[in-house]
Amino acid sequence: MKLKTFVSVTSAMSLVASLACVATPARAGQDGDNGDRGIGESRGHDQDQDQDHDGGHHGRKPRAVMISLDGAKPDFIQKFIEEGVLPRDGGLARLSRRGAVALQNVTASPSLTAVSHIAIATGSTAVHNDIPSNTFQPIVGPISSSISGFAAPIGGYNESPLGPSTNPTAQPLWVQLRQQGKKVVTATWPGGDGADISINKTVVQPAQPTRVTDFTVPFGAFGGIGAQGFSLSRSDFTADPGIVAALQAAGHFSFSPVLVTSAPIETFSCSTAATATCTNAATLDVKYSIRVAAIDTTNDRKVNYDTLVFFDENRGITAGPFHAPSTGPAYVKFGGENAPFFFEGSGAKVGAAYFVSALSPDLSVVRFARYGANFIPRNTPVLADVDDINDNIGFWRPQADFRIPERLSPGFTNFPDVEIETMYEDMVKTFVRYQANIGERAIKTHPDADLVMVYIEQPDGSEHQFLLTDPRQGTSPTDPNSIGANQDPAKVKRYASYIRFAYQTADKAVKQIADAAGRDSNVVVVSDHGFAPFHTSVNLANILRNAGIDTSKVGIRTSGPAADIYVNLQNRELGGTVDLATYRNLVAQITDAVKNAVDPNARFNYSLRDQRIFTVVETRPLQCDAGTGQCTSKTVGQDYGDVFALMAPGYNFDGIQNPGVARQGDAPFNSATTALSMPNFYGAHGHDPELPVMSATFIAAGPQIRKDTVVRHMRNIDVAPTIMRILGTTPHQVDGEVLSEVLR
Repeated sequence: MKLKTFVSVTSAMSLVASLACVATPARAGQDGDNGDRGIGESRGHDQDQDQDHDGGHHGRKPRAVMISLDGAKPDFIQKFIEEGVLPRDGGLARLSRRGAVALQNVTASPSLTAVSHIAIATGSTAVHNDIPSNTFQPIVGPISSSISGFAAPIGGYNESPLGPSTNPTAQPLWVQLRQQGKKVVTATWPGGDGADISINKTVVQPAQPTRVTDFTVPFGAFGGIGAQGFSLSRSDFTADPGIVAALQAAGHFSFSPVLVTSAPIETFSCSTAATATCTNAATLDVKYSIRVAAIDTTNDRKVNYDTLVFFDENRGITAGPFHAPSTGPAYVKFGGENAPFFFEGSGAKVGAAYFVSALSPDLSVVRFARYGANFIPRNTPVLADVDDINDNIGFWRPQADFRIPERLSPGFTNFPDVEIETMYEDMVKTFVRYQANIGERAIKTHPDADLVMVYIEQPDGSEHQFLLTDPRQGTSPTDPNSIGANQDPAKVKRYASYIRFAYQTADKAVKQIADAAGRDSNVVVVSDHGFAPFHTSVNLANILRNAGIDTSKVGIRTSGPAADIYVNLQNRELGGTVDLATYRNLVAQITDAVKNAVDPNARFNYSLRDQRIFTVVETRPLQCDAGTGQCTSKTVGQDYGDVFALMAPGYNFDGIQNPGVARQGDAPFNSATTALSMPNFYGAHGHDPELPVMSATFIAAGPQIRKDTVVRHMRNIDVAPTIMRILGTTPHQVDGEVLSEVLR
């Protein structure tokens, strides 16, 4: 399929009309006593009435629920609803049919996840909220330092003396709402994490009040052990009567002799301290030795091993019952989902999961994965909320891990592509379900909340891996000739199915959360950005070096196709070495090098203007009252690079392979000079947000939302003030505007 580059007014109007089916268009004030109903309402003139899934109106429900589907493209949602990929009674179709839909929702610049989510939450641009990228350098830090946009001070900080801002330039809407007596819940929403934020070991934003709500669940974190693939055969298994007895005592029987790995497949250790996690080494105080038992659950009078049991031999196989976060052994049936495996005794509540991708009935071929270990950060101000999730939903489940399909994690080199892809789909399904369960619990345990904000990671991860929709993309990352007519059509078709599956999975999450909220809630679905396929990875350091720039004097921070380039300025960066005159010359040289960077290869450059790969280049002003190096503008904020640049769709700083692979028609790859090469994945965002392909999603329905409403153009920074208006409060310090046309 080809990515749509423009969502026309006509097609979007037809979408709203088609979703309305044969119903008479509903207008504000024309629904009588049933006028103020949400997505679960029942209208007699619908041919297939929506059902009320909240069990009737019993007690209070949240007044507003905002769900972010990371990377959800409005044109894909429209297409999939029209094609029936997303069902009519699903979350997205039901909301679209009953409320307001935006044709183009211009997101933040750059169109990256951290940047856009903080823009949505604050109603302010990145220039004002000081989250300029997913990864950037705080200008007061060393030139080698980086900070995550997900763990950076919202609204800026004081540079001298270093510390919290006395006058933040932006605030999340939950701060303003709580100040006005409203109750707000955040479920893994970026910025709602209960963390103290530090730069140069100095707290520049304490958790209270900016990063804490009335119920705050932080997004999960790496538990210290990455994913790994395992390949075994019959010779790795042996009989073990003790394990047979333990399995039987636990209620698990086998119709073929139980066989067990004679030695542990892996060992690792974790800390009992809540402030530490785990490691592959045996250096921490809780040790684990994982063995695998093979059992046959099929009573077909044949040797047919179909299930693997993963257990810690130090703790053995026990019967349970197990109470979250504990899981006991992981029982994984071939062809089924992964099974979670809690690292019993880990102070940070760390766990992973096992998945079986190949299992011959006779054990001649056995392949499986242990997904990466994760946990929910145990930030002190929100520890009770973290434990609530650990104890009721379970430890943080493994999310879709790009390191597996890109074969960056060990052990997967010889796994067939389809097995790897099946693993990824398995993680998509189980992780989104886990996130939706968190959102549902947040609603059910806080029915008096005024606002609930839920973040869902898909379809972003799948679009990064599988957005194979451009003939310039190589279907084999190591074969430059696998473009155009030489693309693998079977792979293109498979990858398209994975995109559909990601949207279906996200749609189920929307439905689950909206149903939990009930018919009297205003439900708003947004996304942070669109998506575009890319065919070329770009090495920015080589672009600068090829232009004669001394890169030892600069720091380069890239996220997707967005770049911030910092000069190591004296008296600004910690340990800065570049004087003012050299600074001015370097900024000018870098700006010229970026503006003049071109792709001369006609096989790839035909979508570019004058072959130039950068579409946006902004430079920090040189003169202002604050002094050179400290200046800001409408397009460059406090922690932006001295040069900020965005590339055109089709080009991405990520995905450079090792060893590198030259594109068809380019010179042989040279790591010291090659700027453009073949990538190892397919989808990107972070381009100019004004491009239709980067448009974010906005769909809303509920008692205070006008029905059958089409918004032709809006901005993601309009969402926060609109929700505040719904909740009867006045927004302050926002760049966005209330979407009055969608409100009753």
